[in-house]
Amino acid sequence: MPLFPTPAAVDLRELTRRFAQVGRVDAIFVRPARRTAVLPLGEAAALAGRGLQGDRAAARAVDSKRQITLIQAEHLPAIAGWVGRVQVDPALLRRNLVVSGLNLLAAKALFKDQPVQLRLGRQVLLEVTGPCEPCSRMEELLGEGGYNAMRGHGGVTARVLVGGVFQVGDTVSVDTGRI
Repeated sequence: MPLFPTPAAVDLRELTRRFAQVGRVDAIFVRPARRTAVLPLGEAAALAGRGLQGDRAAARAVDSKRQITLIQAEHLPAIAGWVGRVQVDPALLRRNLVVSGLNLLAAKALFKDQPVQLRLGRQVLLEVTGPCEPCSRMEELLGEGGYNAMRGHGGVTARVLVGGVFQVGDTVSVDTGRI
């Protein structure tokens, strides 16, 4: 007899929708213009099909796959360690949202017909569109090795499906329903 019970049938599509807990929005930043400092916000308005109000991405063409960028708070100590720092200020990484408690890398869709959607608070619905790869600016901001420290830990990109207001402290959950 096996030590661990085996599920009768494991449905990979169902498993990709299961997360042990909900996450939390730890920080919100907007980037008003290219190469300018990010601005921290306590709350933000997500604009459907655009991005965050006040962010330069929201001024670009509609339906971009990179309307909002999210990074995992749990990855910040690893990035800091790889560049020889005790900690790294998430504002340096230039992502819109810092999220904790929910594995964003697992929120990447495995099936093209089953995109992963994230709910921020009660109103906002995002669709995860892919990885958020680092740019060469990370070397400038984090020092030597900054680009490689971010590789695989740069977070994810998303588009705004349903807009609304959300704030620091709001929950982040995988939405299993469809809009």
